[in-house]
Amino acid sequence: MSLSRIHYTEPHAVFESGIPRQSLTSAVAERLREQIIRGLLPEGAQLRQDAIAKEFRVSRIPVREALRQLEAEGLILIVQHRGAVVRALSPDDVEELFTMRALLEPELLRLSIPHLTEKDLAQADKILRTYIRELKRADHVGAWGQLNWQFHSVLYSRANRPYFMSVLRNINNNGERYTRLQLFLTQGMERANKEHRRLLDLSRQGDVPAACELLRNHILNAGRSLKELLQQRREPNQKREDKTDFRSSRSVTASSIKSDEFSTKTLKSP
Repeated sequence: MSLSRIHYTEPHAVFESGIPRQSLTSAVAERLREQIIRGLLPEGAQLRQDAIAKEFRVSRIPVREALRQLEAEGLILIVQHRGAVVRALSPDDVEELFTMRALLEPELLRLSIPHLTEKDLAQADKILRTYIRELKRADHVGAWGQLNWQFHSVLYSRANRPYFMSVLRNINNNGERYTRLQLFLTQGMERANKEHRRLLDLSRQGDVPAACELLRNHILNAGRSLKELLQQRREPNQKREDKTDFRSSRSVTASSIKSDEFSTKTLKSP
């Protein structure tokens, strides 16, 4: 597991990596969250507190708290005998996330469109142009999700619903790594580009009903496509994955269990 280090000299210092002043817990959580969303920490990857603390050059206390935060966000699971692992979403999980998005995002767009400024629309257009260029570069796949979120969030920005946006951002964090997979493997970039361009045009025209309907269908179609893709990729390998998980759970050593601060009991190796 290779992670960017967090260096600090005193509790309130600015990190060498450019992270602004904030708690160590937030900094660690932010870095791990980014690694998960970008797919650098794949589903099922084990996150060992001691290894992360050593890599980031922090104590295990902020690492432990950061992992708890990521668990609350649904990005990881705390598994008995294994500690923290990156959560894998099932096809049904993906369908649920996209259904939630289809309910929330059109409402934000409905509230926002009447108040969008020319500056907002120009910013969305600039982001979309960058997004379209990046989609043509498979080596830049890590930027796709971030640009997609930036484009949508600008269109929702005038809704003035910060709690709404916070919930939506958490949903997107969970599904973003799979959205990139869907775009990459199904070559759905052209359709996404056309729908994004049409969405921006309708927002500029102030056509709220048409924009919201397009957005809803855009999200639901992407969710269905992604669910089908995950089913096709996972079902043939389910038996092999189950065997791998079993072997992994059997290979946990007594020392790794002892170092897991999430357990409040003394555990024995299997």
